[in-house]
Amino acid sequence: MSILLAGDIGGTKTILRLVSSENSKNSESLPQQTTLYENSYPSQDYDDLVPIVQEFYQEAKQELKEEISVKNGCFGIAGPVVNNTSKLTNLNWPELTGDRLEKKLSLERVNLINDFAAIGYGILGLKPYDLHTLQGAEAKPNTPIGVLGAGTGLGECFLTPSESGNYSVFSTEGSHGDFAPRSELEFELLTYIRDKYSLSRVSIERIVSGMGISAIYQFLRHKYPEKESDKLKKIFQIWENEKNIDLSAEVSKAALENSDSLCQQTMEIFISAYGAEAGNLALKLLPYNGLYIAGGIAAKILPLMQTGTFMESFQAKGRMSSLLTEIPVNIILNPKVGLIGAALRAAK
Repeated sequence: MSILLAGDIGGTKTILRLVSSENSKNSESLPQQTTLYENSYPSQDYDDLVPIVQEFYQEAKQELKEEISVKNGCFGIAGPVVNNTSKLTNLNWPELTGDRLEKKLSLERVNLINDFAAIGYGILGLKPYDLHTLQGAEAKPNTPIGVLGAGTGLGECFLTPSESGNYSVFSTEGSHGDFAPRSELEFELLTYIRDKYSLSRVSIERIVSGMGISAIYQFLRHKYPEKESDKLKKIFQIWENEKNIDLSAEVSKAALENSDSLCQQTMEIFISAYGAEAGNLALKLLPYNGLYIAGGIAAKILPLMQTGTFMESFQAKGRMSSLLTEIPVNIILNPKVGLIGAALRAAK
């Protein structure tokens, strides 16, 4: 049995977890892992990852009342990772490298992976209660798995099986593909965003993300000024002038409460575009072992995701529609799927 360190490193907070991990005798099975200690730290309060981990070790030692000998570590990082090296754009930290962290933290091996790749690994460790099923097709073992998730931005990755039955995770930049309008209103939205931000093209992420919800709302209030409520008008003005409010969260909240028609229309467009992109990813991968919806938004707006709009757009692929009805589609409810994935990657 080994003690492993898993981390989820973001510009706002860093979450660390110690796990005991025991490899299964069956090479196709996941290691058995148990959380020993976990804590969260404000990333901006530290000048590097190393002092956070050192403080975490001291707290864990006091909590567990024993010495801790950690073997390996894996950190999911909100940013690009190349050759086990990452520079976080939102933190004034030195460059994170596996070699430096191994030496400073006395670990045999440190793996740095993209935070969405960590979610990909975490898929493998989820339990049934961590998921909400949108389409309950039968999963087919030894076929690909697809993952996409809208939060601040949009992430996409996929998993492929090996002959042994284990899965490998691959990150993609699919969210930066071109947004493809499917209606006259979406064509108008595309033109509005392109003109407003002086863009030569509009990516999928510009629409299917938290910033996309804000952009769609701005477009609709511009097109239908008479429909904007006094409450949302005030919220928008605060957001526009002071930027100390989360407009997308306010729009989502009003849509969930059925209290604002413009917000409801915003979320209808957002969810439809989200489902369409999920369907595009599914066509490219044919993930018959499951397509998973991650990110911070889907679980928070679950009632809206259940209305049918998402799945209608997902399946609306012309002659290929019948293929997509055979793919299991699940929303991930567990917000710490990335930590689960980092721990499983550390065990490898």
